Amino acid sequence: MPMSVGMAMEPPYRRNENTFSFCGYGADMAEDDLKLGLVLGYWFAGPPTGVPEMLAAAEELGFDSIWSAEAYGSDCFTPLAWYGAATTRAKLGTAVCQMSARTPVATAMSALTLDHLSGGRFQLGLGASGPQVVEGWYGQPYPKPLARTREYVEIVRRVLAREEPLDFQGEHYQLPNRGEGTMGLGKPLKSITHPLRADIPILLGAEGPKNVAMAAEIADGWLPIFLSPELDKHYRECLAEGFARPGARRTMDTFEIPNMVNIVVDDDVERAADMVRMFLGFYIGGMGAKEVNFHANLFARMGYGDEVEEIQDLFLAGRKDEAIKRVPLALVEDVAMVGPLDKVREELDQKWRKTCMTTLLVNGGPDQLRLVADLVNG
Repeated sequence: MPMSVGMAMEPPYRRNENTFSFCGYGADMAEDDLKLGLVLGYWFAGPPTGVPEMLAAAEELGFDSIWSAEAYGSDCFTPLAWYGAATTRAKLGTAVCQMSARTPVATAMSALTLDHLSGGRFQLGLGASGPQVVEGWYGQPYPKPLARTREYVEIVRRVLAREEPLDFQGEHYQLPNRGEGTMGLGKPLKSITHPLRADIPILLGAEGPKNVAMAAEIADGWLPIFLSPELDKHYRECLAEGFARPGARRTMDTFEIPNMVNIVVDDDVERAADMVRMFLGFYIGGMGAKEVNFHANLFARMGYGDEVEEIQDLFLAGRKDEAIKRVPLALVEDVAMVGPLDKVREELDQKWRKTCMTTLLVNGGPDQLRLVADLVNG
């Protein structure tokens, strides 16, 4: 059978500086080690099962971080607070918090609250999502996502820094809002609550070259999706462009890149690949419009333009099973590790460890998490 990977709490306000540095290296970890993270994602029809067991296994195995997400159902902060109450060591991150779901100030409030409750373990992953979700679900305009992201991050940082009352007059966000239709009574305010950490790490979800470069410029980390060892040189060049810009916060040595990789161990490579094809087919064909699908664009840049177009056409025509079957094995193997254990181990050591990825994010039950921990640490 294939193996797919993919309430005790320390008192709030207590933080072990040696354990919870941003780079996440505990006392037993060297700086060149590949870290592990557990992705619990967003919910589908209901909450996932087996989460307490997964959290316990992740803590026991020394996983560095635990991540939540959101799409257009469950939110990312509420489950993460629950995960934090069930753990004591692992960092807690959003991958990602959708910017259009909240004002920048509301996101900063959630961030500083969770950071306090977790004893300084929170890290904020932000993403712009796509126009179908932003305009269809949140009712917000989508144009200029890079400019909006830059303003959003600056406001969050100002709220957390709490150096002065917030007065920000940007193209996309105005605080106080003195525009048409207001009463003109708003005044600059400063958070009542003092942050536990004034510089909570911010990571950006990004796919396109400009977005990746901006992440390197203004953020503390980058959350890729469908990172491929074949594109590692390209992404390093994008990151280097961002690091070279005036005012860039970090360098490659201090920048975090947590990346989810689907891992399916099975002696039958095609059967293992089928478990990943479902995931990829949905993102290529169903996550975005035909005209604007950033995931599809990414795979087209990898050289799968014709296959992507066919998968999209089938998916949008309601022929989802056919679309999933058309995902090529080569595409699966570009972004995932599938097949016999020795093949997976070789790909991890010879390909994935050499990428810019700093944390390998996976999901699955306790047995799967132990398998991955053995692969990475063995």
